[in-house]
Amino acid sequence: MLTPRRFAFLFAACIVTYVVFTVLSSHVHVNWEVVGLGDSHPSADEIAPGHNILPDLRNEQPRPPKHKDVFPPGQVKPAGSQYTRGIVMARTKEEDVSWVDQELGDVMTPDGPFEKYIYVADDQTAPLHPPKNKGHESMIYLTYIIDHYDSLPDVSIFVHSDRWTWHNNELFSEDLAAMIRYLSPERVTREGYMNLRCHWDPGCPDWIHPGALKEDARKKEETYIAQYWTQLYPMEPIPSVLAQACCAQFAVSRERIQAVPRERYIYLRDWLLRTNLRDSMSGRFFEYTWQFLFTGNSVSCPDMHVCYCDGYGFCFGGKGEFNHWFQLQYELEEYQAELKQWNKKQDVLGTAERHGRVNEGVDLSIPVYGRDKYLERKIEALEEELRRLKEDAFVAGGWPKVRAFEAGRNWTEGDGF
Repeated sequence: MLTPRRFAFLFAACIVTYVVFTVLSSHVHVNWEVVGLGDSHPSADEIAPGHNILPDLRNEQPRPPKHKDVFPPGQVKPAGSQYTRGIVMARTKEEDVSWVDQELGDVMTPDGPFEKYIYVADDQTAPLHPPKNKGHESMIYLTYIIDHYDSLPDVSIFVHSDRWTWHNNELFSEDLAAMIRYLSPERVTREGYMNLRCHWDPGCPDWIHPGALKEDARKKEETYIAQYWTQLYPMEPIPSVLAQACCAQFAVSRERIQAVPRERYIYLRDWLLRTNLRDSMSGRFFEYTWQFLFTGNSVSCPDMHVCYCDGYGFCFGGKGEFNHWFQLQYELEEYQAELKQWNKKQDVLGTAERHGRVNEGVDLSIPVYGRDKYLERKIEALEEELRRLKEDAFVAGGWPKVRAFEAGRNWTEGDGF
């Protein structure tokens, strides 16, 4: 029974409790996000089986530091200055990378502007190798940063071992050696981070949608991103979109790499070592998140003409002029394909005349007489026009003011690139 005395006692206790809580609250601020109880803390359902990264509080492990999401622009050196540059390459024992010395040997002496950091993924006896062959090039890129964090060159260029491949830039005839040679260290320094591929497809401007439920054959990693994002960036909200040009080849300035604590890179590599996500998917996860790590932005899709001009020195004069060159290139390819088809038909008819028979289903349509000569003239004219425009663009790109104008940045007399 609640007597008047008991009621008075309970009322007094409530008053004392309220006063004590109010006083403490005015002096103590609890950041629930930091301790892992806020909205950014993933639920148990978001933790992949076999992982013990995210329940850090449960295991009494320190949480990773919040990722730095604002980076100041880099400051280029005075005009005419040299930049130390390092090539960071992921390769296997079987892959031939002799092209590096053959094509870039004139600038890759130990005391020159280029340094080589070629990691062999599947050879633990190699001078440079990752702790484990896992996660594709991501493991090697992170290992390089961890190993050389305090002795980085001005610009680190992260690349694959193939010299010729479809995802290299078309204006360089898909030649990685030429891309490395003409890459602007000033652009990399100024931006902090630069994807080496200028072309948007695949990857831009709107590519990965974390949380997608239906698998897309072109981007199978999309359905995994949201689940694993909370393990790699538990203090950051899941982006609605992730986009940058493919395919995990980029350059980063020393300042930008060191703007992220070395512990962050160790944390990311440890995740790669522990994850039960299959190898190809863990590597692809990083392919579309490097830009977030080094810029704080989920989308990094600079205009293609700006990338070519300010990044490599091919300045056509603007977006329209740049598009015109590629339109001519596409026309050339159409004419070349048509000529190939014309010659194929001609060969079939020649075979039929010589042997009196052809295989069933073979196209026996007669090619238009004289069309081949017309196509050859068109191809020759287009090749000459494309060559001239490309050479003019490269000459224009040799002027710092032209690059600045096309990139839309300020330039004053005496400035370099």
